Amino acid sequence: MTPDEYCQRKAAQSGSSFYYSFLFLPPQRRRAITALYAFCREVDDVVDACTEPQLARTKLAWWRTEVVGAFQGKPTHPVMLSLAEALRIYNLPQELFLEIIDGMEMDLSQTRYPDFKALQLYCYRAASVVGLLAAEVFGYEDRRTLKYAHDLGLAFQLTNIIRDVGEDARLGRIYLPADELERFGVATGDIFHARYSNAFRNLMEFQIERAEQLYEQAFAQLPAQDRRAQRPGLVMAAIYRTLLREIHRDGCRVLDRRTALTPIRKLWIAWRTWNKG
Repeated sequence: MTPDEYCQRKAAQSGSSFYYSFLFLPPQRRRAITALYAFCREVDDVVDACTEPQLARTKLAWWRTEVVGAFQGKPTHPVMLSLAEALRIYNLPQELFLEIIDGMEMDLSQTRYPDFKALQLYCYRAASVVGLLAAEVFGYEDRRTLKYAHDLGLAFQLTNIIRDVGEDARLGRIYLPADELERFGVATGDIFHARYSNAFRNLMEFQIERAEQLYEQAFAQLPAQDRRAQRPGLVMAAIYRTLLREIHRDGCRVLDRRTALTPIRKLWIAWRTWNKG
């Protein structure tokens, strides 16, 4: 199996909306973004698969070494071998790859966030940084596109957090800001024991509205001349916003289930959005 094939398999197996967003890219950019996504999956899987935090930290430290080695022209892992061309062609910053690892490492030591400002740092490292790297691969003329990519990544991560409240709680994590739980009258025990209430629904509707506003904020910052190049992000946004609205229509029942779109529906949304230009 070649490094590119390894990354392709890693991306396809995830079933992520990210995968559908770059199906229509030309080959060189598609290889680059597939390898970037595979890198994100690899480091994320370290945290999700390791039950021993110290082992996870050791593996993440190895990935830091691998990133530095790749930028020195000495990659060894299939993902970094596949990424090598993209690092050179698209001038991707090393520090952003290390920031992604920093975000994964936060999950090993932090399971609650006191307020939205604290959560934003996590979201930046886990998603906005990926958006910034992806924007470089897709291409842009106006640097305002980077602000769009930053905010779109934040909106994506908030959507993930909303979708995964119950799943994260079963792992002992609550990403919803603690001061907002208190404001809406939702106890942490309600989250951990999957107890629904009007207060919980109000809390989740507030989270959904914030995410929707961030999508609109991101779109408003995308310069017209870069819209076509940045279509993969717009595809992913269309899929994620559809998911967000499904969650809302279902009554925000995210504590005991995981709302998902079917692959054929994601593909239809991707095709329709891509062809809008």
